[in-house]
Amino acid sequence: MEQTEQSKKWAADFGKDYTDRNPKNIDDMDKLYLGYFNTTRSALNKEFLDFLPRDISILEVGSNCGAQLSGLQKMGFTNLTGIEISRYALEQAKKSTENIDFVKASALDIPFKDKSFDLVFTSGVLIHIHPNDLKKVINEIYRVSKKFIWCFEYFSENCIEIEYRGNKNLLWKNHFLNLFLKEHPNLRILKEKKYKYLNSDNQDIAFLLEKI
Repeated sequence: MEQTEQSKKWAADFGKDYTDRNPKNIDDMDKLYLGYFNTTRSALNKEFLDFLPRDISILEVGSNCGAQLSGLQKMGFTNLTGIEISRYALEQAKKSTENIDFVKASALDIPFKDKSFDLVFTSGVLIHIHPNDLKKVINEIYRVSKKFIWCFEYFSENCIEIEYRGNKNLLWKNHFLNLFLKEHPNLRILKEKKYKYLNSDNQDIAFLLEKI
């Protein structure tokens, strides 16, 4: 498994602490999103994915303890897989979910064949990839996606590093949608929407792309 300064940090105690303090299930995640955006993650999922057949194959890159995938399972999606670099997060995911596959792997080297999944998605993961490694991660996501790419990430017109819990070199906001489109012009936007935080001018962006 390819390792970077960031992946080593997330695979160690720093990543364990992240898992422990973040939502463990979709109900807790919905409460968090209500406080941030005055909408729930479940509502966001429905707005972007409700048109899709429930038996499509879905991969989450950076699944942590499985809360996002459990939300999709609650929507009725049945063919769900997550990859995660933190062994601790994987153990928590396997304990708290059923009928979801989890694999220890890095976004830099996704261990599946080309076009293995109908939909590949990230949520708050690209923001933790060093800008120098983003192209490779984007290409890996594109490679294993058969049809759709879906992301929910911090938004900025330009790449800006943000100090994260007293650490540098761990968090960036960026125009991730444009990076995907620049790297792969055959992607078309099916839907995009920005979500402004209630207590600041910061925004997140959700976007759903389709290979054409």
